[in-house]
Amino acid sequence: MKRMKTILAGALLMLSSTAMAQATYEAADGTKYEFQKHMFLNLEGGAQYTLGEAKFKDLISPNVQLGLGYQFSPVFGARLQANAWQSKGGWQADVTPGDYKWKYVAPGLDFMFNLSNLFCGWNPNRVFNLTAFLGGGANIAFDNDEVNTIASRIKNESLSKYNLEYLWDGTKVSPFGRAGLEAAFRLSDAVALTLEGNANILGDKYNSKNHSGKKLKADWYFNALIGLKINLGKTYNKILPPPPAPEPEPEPVVEPEPVVEQPAPVVEEVKIEPLRRDIFFVINKTIIRDTEEQKVKDVADYLAKYPNAKVQVTGYADAGTGNDKINDRLAAGRADAVVKALKEKYGVAESRISYDSKGSRVQPFAENDLNRVTICIAE
Repeated sequence: MKRMKTILAGALLMLSSTAMAQATYEAADGTKYEFQKHMFLNLEGGAQYTLGEAKFKDLISPNVQLGLGYQFSPVFGARLQANAWQSKGGWQADVTPGDYKWKYVAPGLDFMFNLSNLFCGWNPNRVFNLTAFLGGGANIAFDNDEVNTIASRIKNESLSKYNLEYLWDGTKVSPFGRAGLEAAFRLSDAVALTLEGNANILGDKYNSKNHSGKKLKADWYFNALIGLKINLGKTYNKILPPPPAPEPEPEPVVEPEPVVEQPAPVVEEVKIEPLRRDIFFVINKTIIRDTEEQKVKDVADYLAKYPNAKVQVTGYADAGTGNDKINDRLAAGRADAVVKALKEKYGVAESRISYDSKGSRVQPFAENDLNRVTICIAE
């Protein structure tokens, strides 16, 4: 079991480290966003169900939670939180009343992992984010008068089958562990609506009863909460694309002095037509197929025939599959494959090649599958 925990922790750390590197996002219009570390505040309220032997509806209590956290990366964050109000216990029995309540406050620390950013990449404009968390702390319980009154009645009426071996009074402090999920719906850059569910486990002395008949000697309570997550400060830096360069003003035309001379012989200018070749790739691949190899050779032959010509190589990916992160990698890989073939297989000088990749933000063809392509234009 210890080895399994170590493996899981290592895998989670590796995934988290991978996602931390993806802290930038580029929109279709060229605007870039850079993740910025920030603090956040959670304000939530809802209901608690304390696991027990009474009817489900008799073990529901009001619940509130306050949290102050820090987002270290697009994936990893942590928060100090305090969950509080009341818990309930009881029996399905003939003891009247059959349920009782007490108050508590449970401060703790949660480690939070944004699953949406981990598996899909960071996007500051994403509407929905799912976060998992693990944590623990101390549950401080008090005002346990109701069960003490019931215990006195049980004793007076000789109802010994209701075991209150762990009866307590005053204040009781118990360590707890917890795990849960938070679903956040973005309302603005600063505010998100949150839905949270968490499960909390304590020792078998929280609700005053002895659960010795059960295999798992533990007390549980579950919280369902709704509220707001408020970001304190900027969550990203926004970098706008550079404005287009202004067109140069036309220079004034100076009429030359007329010169009388013999007409020069007419030399017909030979116009060189540019060459375009579209090299298509298989989905999720960056390898040049044998059926497309001749197109690369056509470009190399053209450059050999015209020593002053150069070639622009541009890679693309289709928008119908993957996401921006995957498609950026595929488009760049397809352009690199063609550039490598021109240089290493056909001996084209690097100074005659320029290349770029557009990901899936630019689609040169109307048909989705044709956009898995590298376009070469030589002139």
